[in-house]
Amino acid sequence: MQTIQSEADIEVTYERHGDGPDLILLHGGMAPREYWNPIFPHLDGYTVIVPQRPGFGTCLDGPTETSADEVLDREIEYVRKLVDAVDGDPILFGHSYGALTAIEAATDVPVASVVAYEPAILPDDYRTEADLADRMQTLIEAGNRRKAVKRYIEQVLHPDGIDDLDAWLTEWPAWPECVDLAEEVVRMNRAVEQYQLPNSFDVAAPVLMLAGTDGPDFLRESARTTHELLPNSRLVEFDSVGHGGPAEAPELISAEVDSFLRGNSIAISEMIR
Repeated sequence: MQTIQSEADIEVTYERHGDGPDLILLHGGMAPREYWNPIFPHLDGYTVIVPQRPGFGTCLDGPTETSADEVLDREIEYVRKLVDAVDGDPILFGHSYGALTAIEAATDVPVASVVAYEPAILPDDYRTEADLADRMQTLIEAGNRRKAVKRYIEQVLHPDGIDDLDAWLTEWPAWPECVDLAEEVVRMNRAVEQYQLPNSFDVAAPVLMLAGTDGPDFLRESARTTHELLPNSRLVEFDSVGHGGPAEAPELISAEVDSFLRGNSIAISEMIR
């Protein structure tokens, strides 16, 4: 376990595994860094760097009026510090809010490639009516923090409904510890609801945009839209895979990632051989 401190006093703790080109994994909202454990065995040939997102693991109380820019700026700052800590330009692989962070960070920091699985971006027509942050905040203020987190899980991980959520949660590694992150998830969701896509992304690195057919339709739509706004992007959709794709179908996802990195980055391809 290693720790670095940013100039903005953001402390970043991360693990490093393997040997090869540096691949930084950026986890999403409710997931801890252990979210990536299922995909580790399929990333042979890379130095995998797994940070814990700032704030996830710490309960942040107080008002939830944090702007999207403030939350996203914090995320980009810790990615910048990680990039500075490795030799050469790393690959960023983000899931959900981590995917949005990876794309935005790539406009500002030097990276070799970006892989983004269903970035947490809402289409305009969906965003104007999105109120998950408010609904979660109301439940938290009423003392129902566990119920607030369940609302998030239902909407994001099971958009088509689930027969027995409690039974599913007993098998989910992040439960019930993730309830401690309720306030931070509210902040993140409010940032997602406020975030608006730019007219284009100034990302020079090649981007692999990934989505699953069984995830939320609005995230799949946003993945397609974001793909179109990137100057050098490839879009791949996986049948019968949900929002948790990298952990749900690690062999399938990692094979596509490895093929992309080998085929679209000459420098990385030469390092892997």
